[in-house]
Amino acid sequence: MAKKIEAVEVGTGDVFRDLGFADAGERKLRVQLAMRLNDLIKDRKLTQTAAAEIFGIPQPHVSELRNYKLTRFSSERLLHFITLLDRDVEIVIRPKAENHASGLVSVLMAA
Repeated sequence: MAKKIEAVEVGTGDVFRDLGFADAGERKLRVQLAMRLNDLIKDRKLTQTAAAEIFGIPQPHVSELRNYKLTRFSSERLLHFITLLDRDVEIVIRPKAENHASGLVSVLMAA
């Protein structure tokens, strides 16, 4: 039996762009913010009910956040939730790196 060779397409590193989403950058940013937010919730050992109370949203919405179902959350709203967990958010704008085709948005958490 002859071996079947399958072609593998190399991705860009941005799953949303690879899938053809027009708002790929916004989706990626929201996922990055949600990851950091979920880390903060975990670090503070908050239940979903406690987090919901802090954020002023129903507990099922925190469950959606926890499971990265982010359609109801804008980047601004996620940033606001981070500030409600006693964190400052700082946005730094700098020249684009030469090795990027377009500007890069990334979310980092300070120690």
